[in-house]
Amino acid sequence: MNAPESKILSKPVLDAGAGFKSAHFDEILSENHNASWFEIHAENYMGAGGRPHQMLERLRSEYPISCHGVGLSIGSAEGLDQTHLKRLKDLCDRYEPALFSEHLAWSGHGGYYLNDLLPLPYTEETVELVSNHIDQIQNYLGRQMLLENPSLYLSFHQNSLTEIEFLREVTSRTGCGLLLDVNNVYVSATNLGFDAQEYLTDFPISLVREIHLGGFAEDPDMVDTALLIDAHDRAIADPVWRLYVNLIGRIGHVPTLIEWDNDLPSWEVLNTEARKAEQFLGAATPSVETLNAY
Repeated sequence: MNAPESKILSKPVLDAGAGFKSAHFDEILSENHNASWFEIHAENYMGAGGRPHQMLERLRSEYPISCHGVGLSIGSAEGLDQTHLKRLKDLCDRYEPALFSEHLAWSGHGGYYLNDLLPLPYTEETVELVSNHIDQIQNYLGRQMLLENPSLYLSFHQNSLTEIEFLREVTSRTGCGLLLDVNNVYVSATNLGFDAQEYLTDFPISLVREIHLGGFAEDPDMVDTALLIDAHDRAIADPVWRLYVNLIGRIGHVPTLIEWDNDLPSWEVLNTEARKAEQFLGAATPSVETLNAY
């Protein structure tokens, strides 16, 4: 089944954006800066009103937003939480985000929600499970969903597909797009011992509608082997920037978001990271092959 045709996303004309944090609200609106767009975490705005919605309404009146879900648990064997899905639809209908995305992960079981995005085995059974859930989400919301590649700390012995094969199969069945998190690629490659650049070379870039960049931390308890954590608590590392520059040299202009969720810096620091990404975007020229893919 494919995504609803009226809401299949073309490549939006967005440059580099930043995750919206309420601590930056006054500074964002008072400064004369060239922010392009902001991303919100859907679960922060599922209440009926109050100060969060007042800020979001003001922000939405001046900037495009994207909606990034962290709690749908699309890999759950128990099925989707219909109450959560209804709240998500209300939010999307109210603010009409330019982009909507969720994670390839699960995070709840038996009515309990875990504060983490847990991995899935890459098997045909999981392809069917995730595809069915994405179909339900897209049909209910009336819009295309972007599926984000995860950061991984382990792999499953029962994997019968690579991650890229898994993503290709799910997108083929559902018509969903992809959110390519470059930091997650670097984290997973380091932790699992594969080449991040080779992964990106094989990635189905014609389906990418959004890119994420963020900072990683090293696990201090690891002595002999590096273990990276997708921490979103610092500036983007140089190896991730290099992967990004190489990627957009192939793919061209794709909306890019800076994620910084913990140990929040000043707005000036966060905005500087977004402007750096925007400079790279402005210099990007897609290849003939990429242009033909669109």
